[in-house]
Amino acid sequence: MPLWAANSKRHWLGSDLTVLSHECPKVRMVFPVRVFLLSSSVNACVDVVLSGVKLLEALGLEPGDGKNHAVLNSRQDLKEAFAHFMEKGAAAERFFSNAESFHHIARIASEYPGAQLYVGGNAALIGQKLATNPDLKILLCGPVGPKLHELLDDNVVVPPESMQERDEFHLILEYQAGEEWGQVRAPNANRFIFSHDLSNGALNMLEVFVSSLDEFQPDLVVLSGLHMMEGQSKEMRQRRLMEAVASISDIPTDIPIHLELASMTDQDFMSNIMHQQVFPLVNSIGLNEQELLFLTQSASGPHASLASWSGVPDVGVVSDILFWILKEHGKTTERASDLTRIHFHTLAYHILVTVDGYWGNQVAAVAAGARAAGTQACATETIDTSKVFLKAPLEFVTSQIEAPSKISLNPDEPVVHWHREGISFHFTPVLVCKDPVRTVGLGDAISAEGLLYSEVYPQ
Repeated sequence: MPLWAANSKRHWLGSDLTVLSHECPKVRMVFPVRVFLLSSSVNACVDVVLSGVKLLEALGLEPGDGKNHAVLNSRQDLKEAFAHFMEKGAAAERFFSNAESFHHIARIASEYPGAQLYVGGNAALIGQKLATNPDLKILLCGPVGPKLHELLDDNVVVPPESMQERDEFHLILEYQAGEEWGQVRAPNANRFIFSHDLSNGALNMLEVFVSSLDEFQPDLVVLSGLHMMEGQSKEMRQRRLMEAVASISDIPTDIPIHLELASMTDQDFMSNIMHQQVFPLVNSIGLNEQELLFLTQSASGPHASLASWSGVPDVGVVSDILFWILKEHGKTTERASDLTRIHFHTLAYHILVTVDGYWGNQVAAVAAGARAAGTQACATETIDTSKVFLKAPLEFVTSQIEAPSKISLNPDEPVVHWHREGISFHFTPVLVCKDPVRTVGLGDAISAEGLLYSEVYPQ
């Protein structure tokens, strides 16, 4: 089994406020030469990134009260949903149902002064991040139009069957910490994403994935884009999900599979993915605080009555939910599940949770993910301590349900480890960028970097 990581020590966090002067531990692994990326549709697109407030102003929309919408049917819905999540400082992603209206908004957005076009979609973003290492070769199956193909790294291989005449565009509306729109003030920097993406939502590249797998012989499969299916009818979604599950089941069991989650709104769909469909087939999951809370609400897990996070997510609450996922849905001697790893990331800290006996090098993996968060947000190659600050709690408890341990952070050893019934937790704070250049794709970069430093034990 190939092992994913770098061969040398690299600085990941600088020292600031007497906190976090640390180096990734020396690792014992080499890169695989092939990584296969699938995004269950595959979730590849062009991201149009610009100021959310400026776009709404360009559309002639006035500030007003926020309101959550599971699907956006109009500009009014867009305005209300953006205000709702901007006020919380939370990331979210929604489907815009009106094609004509969306394409009009997309044209205004892409032509707006200062708008930037990037590789988009979880799978393509993870592939692009991994492709920066010259030892890796990425196969990306997805709806790849001419602009996206131009933006992709040379190490990303696109099958001819994945090429299409028109790009899928996702609009990324960013806002900065403290930015105001009417009465709304953002507590921190984040983004609101919306699209009218039918190719990804219909899993159009599923068959291309299946036909490419034998020839490419991947060392790693990365799945993402299940959230895009929410734009489909319930019947279409269920049918394509079952076909995806059948395809995933055909992947050889010695190839590790990572699933990257994203913002969702349909609790029944999330419950199906968790209980019956996808979770038992994957080895690893990556997710953020919004996705974690939605997951436990959908499956009536611990702390499911919590409506939303208030400030930095409580470490004990997060730990309880992560523990429950692996205990109830992860691999045991009695349960036919392959799930043994979860990489949780939020703005202030990360937690890597693993079932004992299946993964190694967790300290380096979670440290590398934290480093990637700081460097990518600030657009610097290394952590610049003048541009970051510490937002993580300096003390916390490891559970809000069982008798917890109380942990105090030590700047000399910023990765903290604790253990709970055969499951290991590795926690590290993040040095948060004061003035982030770009927030979109941070979770994908974090998960990609964590995977590169993770060692999977042959079973």
